[in-house]
Amino acid sequence: MNKPIEYRKMTIEDIPAVVEIEQEAFATPWTQEIFEHEMAGNDYAHYIVAVVDGEVIGHFGMWVVLDESHITNVAVRKHMRGHGIGEALMRKAMELCKVNEVRLMTLEVRVSNHTAQNLYRKLGFQDGGIRKNYYTDDHEDALVMWVEL
Repeated sequence: MNKPIEYRKMTIEDIPAVVEIEQEAFATPWTQEIFEHEMAGNDYAHYIVAVVDGEVIGHFGMWVVLDESHITNVAVRKHMRGHGIGEALMRKAMELCKVNEVRLMTLEVRVSNHTAQNLYRKLGFQDGGIRKNYYTDDHEDALVMWVEL
């Protein structure tokens, strides 16, 4: 990736691009309405986007409650994967959490998604348990992972 990537707080204007990325990345993507509610009506929600030449190419979302963060989504456009953008989004979010005295981050990931699991382990996340039949599209189990900051 030769062009500079900007990481910034997500805005309402970013939602259409973020929804496109969700549709590329997930079997049950979040909708525009969900993101609109997150941005306007959820005081716990924090979102970061990765931007190149004005194009949103990735996003990260989390809910922060007191000193804990629950990661809701991390996704990168298909043609931009493999360039460390997902990892950079995660690191930016971890920095934000540390500044705000968040001590624990947690997430769920499909048990079959070894690529994401490897990234999370690289960042210090540990296995925390299994949520049976977690995903509504195919009832796949989710691996719960967490990290202390």
